[in-house]
Amino acid sequence: MSDAVVAIGTRKGLFLARSTGGGPFRVQPIQFSTVAIPSVAIDTRGATPRLLAGIEYGHFGPSVMYSDDLGETWQEAEQPPIAFPEKTGATLTRVWQLAPSPSEPDVVWAGVEPAALFRSEDRGVTYRLVEGLWEHPHREHWQPGGGGLCLHTIVNHPTDPEIMAVAVSAAGFYRSTDGGLSWEAANKNIRAPFMPEGQQYPEYGQCVHKVSMHPSRPERLYLQHHFGVYRSDDFGGSWHDIGSPLPSDFGFPIAVHPSRPDTVYVLPLTADIDRTPVGHRYQVHRSDDAGKTWQALSKGLPEGPVHATVLRDAMTASEAGVFFGTRGGEVYGSRDDGETWAAIATHLPDVLTVRAAVL
Repeated sequence: MSDAVVAIGTRKGLFLARSTGGGPFRVQPIQFSTVAIPSVAIDTRGATPRLLAGIEYGHFGPSVMYSDDLGETWQEAEQPPIAFPEKTGATLTRVWQLAPSPSEPDVVWAGVEPAALFRSEDRGVTYRLVEGLWEHPHREHWQPGGGGLCLHTIVNHPTDPEIMAVAVSAAGFYRSTDGGLSWEAANKNIRAPFMPEGQQYPEYGQCVHKVSMHPSRPERLYLQHHFGVYRSDDFGGSWHDIGSPLPSDFGFPIAVHPSRPDTVYVLPLTADIDRTPVGHRYQVHRSDDAGKTWQALSKGLPEGPVHATVLRDAMTASEAGVFFGTRGGEVYGSRDDGETWAAIATHLPDVLTVRAAVL
């Protein structure tokens, strides 16, 4: 059986959990023990896997580190790898997302706060601003969500590098068909119930929490909104509600099964101020029919009561399994598509991001 790694970014440090030959995951010693790790990526495209970590140095500012030996050593570009051009007047606050391109071997994308997209052509060592999105006419109207004005999701077409999309809180979902030179808002039929009557389907100003895609069906997207779970079958041209059967359509993460494009996972939370798991119990809900029906999966998870939420980037589904981390410092994993769960890490700082891969 294959080896696997789970990268866990927390409020204070990075943890790697390794599994050999399908055996149990073992958590390695903490890295970057004094800083927050809001984003991680596991780039398996080359002969040697590369780990990428968005880190926060406190008053020294955010940066990106990379490792080509599975975390034994880390490197940083000589100059700050991500920096806004002086003409923008902006200062980097956080690296929210790191996403290796599936169709361009050396390209890595970074989503940051204040909401912007950066492109790297050297596997994540240095980056340049994507000015087409930065100069979008909607930008002056964008407002920050509870976590800030953040570009937290990057969706890359699996074979066509010209087609991509991003999600910004609280601006909405934007897509490009020319490699990022130009962008259009793609939020049709997404309801924003917090807006006044008659204004609840705005072109932009949407509080999108997360978007996920399966590479075998790139036209199909799944979206977790501040209030609502949606599916698009035309890469964001229009959206359809699939969250009504859930006990709550409020939540943060959404993830698609690595080999079944009709299978999607969410973790419903009690809306809106409470933001704890529904029934004070962790229950991952899975749909096997693209959101028509859902079933709750909790075997092996604590019976409760639990009060720690799960953040937008703290759930992932890959060939290694399905994993989620909590703000209570636990990480749970499933190797049977969510039917059963086991704790793979406990007593960590609150979990900000989780990524997993087979090596």
